[in-house]
Amino acid sequence: MKVPLSWLREYVDLPAVTAHEVADKLTAAGLKLESITSHGHDVKNVVVGEVLVIEELTGFKKPIRHCKVETGEATPREIVCGATNFVAGDRVPVVLPGGVLPGGFEVGARKTYGRMSEGMICSERELGLSDDHGGIMVLPADTPIGADVVELLGLRDDVIELEITPDIGYALSIRGVAREVATGFGVAFRDPADVELPAETGTAWPASIADPTACDRFVLREVTGFDPAAQSPLWMRVRLTRAGMRSVSLAVDITNYLMLELGQPLHAFDRGKLRGEIVVRRAVAGERLETLDHVVRELDPDDILITDQSGPISMAGTMGGLETEISDASTDIVIEAAHFSATGISRESRRNGLVSESSKRFERGVDRELPLVASWRAVQLLAELGGASIQPGVTHAEVEVSPARIAIPSSYPGTVAGVPYSKETVVSRLQQVGCVVVDGDDPAVRRGGVDPTGVVTGGALAAKLAVAGADMITVTPPSWRPDLTDPNDLAEEVIRLEGYESLPSLLPSAPAGAGLTEGQRLRRRVGRALAEGGYVEVLSYPFISPDDFDRLLLPADDARRRAMRLANPLSEDEPLMRTTLLPGLLKTLVRNAGRGFSDVALFEMGPVYRPREGAPEVAPVLGVERRPTAEELASIESALPDQPLRVAVVLAGEFERSGWWGGGRAASWADAVQAARLVAGESRLELSISADQHEPWHPGRCAALYVGDTLVGHAGELHPRVIEAYGLPPRTSAMELELSRLESAMPGPVQTPPVSAYPVATQDVALIVPDFTPVADVEAALRDGAGELLESIRLFDVYAGEQVGEGNKSLAYTMRFRAGDRTLTVEETTAARDAAVAMAADRVGAQLRSS
Repeated sequence: MKVPLSWLREYVDLPAVTAHEVADKLTAAGLKLESITSHGHDVKNVVVGEVLVIEELTGFKKPIRHCKVETGEATPREIVCGATNFVAGDRVPVVLPGGVLPGGFEVGARKTYGRMSEGMICSERELGLSDDHGGIMVLPADTPIGADVVELLGLRDDVIELEITPDIGYALSIRGVAREVATGFGVAFRDPADVELPAETGTAWPASIADPTACDRFVLREVTGFDPAAQSPLWMRVRLTRAGMRSVSLAVDITNYLMLELGQPLHAFDRGKLRGEIVVRRAVAGERLETLDHVVRELDPDDILITDQSGPISMAGTMGGLETEISDASTDIVIEAAHFSATGISRESRRNGLVSESSKRFERGVDRELPLVASWRAVQLLAELGGASIQPGVTHAEVEVSPARIAIPSSYPGTVAGVPYSKETVVSRLQQVGCVVVDGDDPAVRRGGVDPTGVVTGGALAAKLAVAGADMITVTPPSWRPDLTDPNDLAEEVIRLEGYESLPSLLPSAPAGAGLTEGQRLRRRVGRALAEGGYVEVLSYPFISPDDFDRLLLPADDARRRAMRLANPLSEDEPLMRTTLLPGLLKTLVRNAGRGFSDVALFEMGPVYRPREGAPEVAPVLGVERRPTAEELASIESALPDQPLRVAVVLAGEFERSGWWGGGRAASWADAVQAARLVAGESRLELSISADQHEPWHPGRCAALYVGDTLVGHAGELHPRVIEAYGLPPRTSAMELELSRLESAMPGPVQTPPVSAYPVATQDVALIVPDFTPVADVEAALRDGAGELLESIRLFDVYAGEQVGEGNKSLAYTMRFRAGDRTLTVEETTAARDAAVAMAADRVGAQLRSS
């Protein structure tokens, strides 16, 4: 919304303040400032001149005229001009030598086309009044010669542009912004809607409302004898231009001007093109309408229409129909002003992809009391500026609507803000907004029902706030504030007018014993561990495509294929909630690899969504007027999917970089398994790892990850067909692990082991095992055999070759032994090592390597 400061001053007795000071008050009141634009402050030495003589110069490719112009000086000025739309005797704006036009363009005296030109005759665009450059701006014949054009036309102005959020539709008007400015500066406000209406003496064009849910007030007034050639006055065109709208014609400009001033959209029909009674109704399937933008639109049964006997003539509150538009020959006009359903117009506008200035106002809420006032102002201006005759009578179709009333304790705004406000402050602030405030409590308001007079009332929150002994007030919001429907809305009005800057900035005190849960701490530890291990965290959208299941080679009966479908997906290509983290990670890896990052290691933590067996497909939608019952909450819960938390990694390229220090190391399935060990280590759990076949991993390079007997995930190298389907780098590896299962299996609080002051004894052992033997099985056997003296065990070498025989591999371990109460002897450590080797031989057939 662009708000010229000069227009504001017409309704607010502003002191000598700048546009920036006004913008500061609006910002403090909660409105968002976009920009401030200054117009005409650099313009100088532009005066009114009268054209005395025009000499047509010949011999040039375009018309050139040499003019003598009287500017109120001792002698007329000689000016060369290329425009032909003015004649001798016309009064025009003239820039004298040394004058400056908008944008800092300085005009001087110079010789051109063989004649001396002492200045410049200006068009509207050159003066910054509009984009019209069709010719010179011709001023009224009674304009004083030599008058300062800047003052005469109001060229100097500042325009404040505001971003209007959906909850403050009243600010999409000069009237609404002026009220906020008057409140901010504590000065008088003159309401442009405060006009005396004539007595209703009959009806105008017949009209009715067929659907009360679409429209609750519809007003028509008529004028005849309008002069279609009448031009919009300069002051109106300047204001429209400053407010961001172009001038079209007088009738259209009047409706736009009043919409900007009052916030009430209007529409003008050519009376001669109407056929029978006008009816406001919903569309019928199959109906069509050609709108003013020359587009034929297929109408939806939920669209709100203005119709006559010929069918639809306008999309209500959005755009008029081409058939009944005002033309250059229109002399009899019907002005329409109405109050349409905000949600209905919003849906209609978006459904048809048609957002207009009218629809933006209706969908945010328009003052229901304005149609009578705005329509009367419109016919007055048509009569005053266009020579029309106002026809007596007004058509006023109305559906009775009761005003909302809200009961709250007078202390409630202070409770919300954390700052005590007196009752007088609360009442005065609400009255500044336009509310009617009365003392006392209405039980019907608290019940959220209907009181004996039929007034629609307050709500469950008001009933909750009405505690015994509270000093209650009952508030009736003004008609221009349809957003005030709740006690919290009233509290917000008091707080913002008192000033957000006056609210203290206090950190809440944490209750004793509170803090992060064990699960939250686990997630933070896992994220830090993976980041320190060389992985980069990513956040993917939790949406996947049905094609992802095929690219991952998931079997037809795989549980991961059963996914929840979104009712309104962001993209039709990805309408499902993810059942695995891998698709998002793999697509991110491909995107990075495609941009030249060949060495990539990524991880993500987040929930997956697994529908429950027998769950309803659609969760019930409950109202917000009361707290749901336990049964209703259970019905919602039953429709929700299981949402276990998972962590996954993908890696490709070099995991250890090469450089001047030597060669690097390519990422492999072993790194994916190690990432799982890192995660399990942060859970203080040991993973059991065994070979498995599980899509989308390579059947010979896939590890199943267990905690005890519970499967918690898989890791390994991805299947070549998966790599090909996603376009991944060769030998890409991945791991996915269910963090929720680790969390549930975590041991209790950590018991710090005693620190031994005795030295460690180290023993190395190399075992030969069949090459298909899992390393984890060998290590587990060594641990069990070594007993309590074993402090740690580490695999430091793997060898396969002639020395260990075909089909075998050699695993070399360093075993560290330590006792807490003595220094171990050689015999004790050797015995422990031999026991470990014996256990490995018994379990996996290991043989001690001799060389």
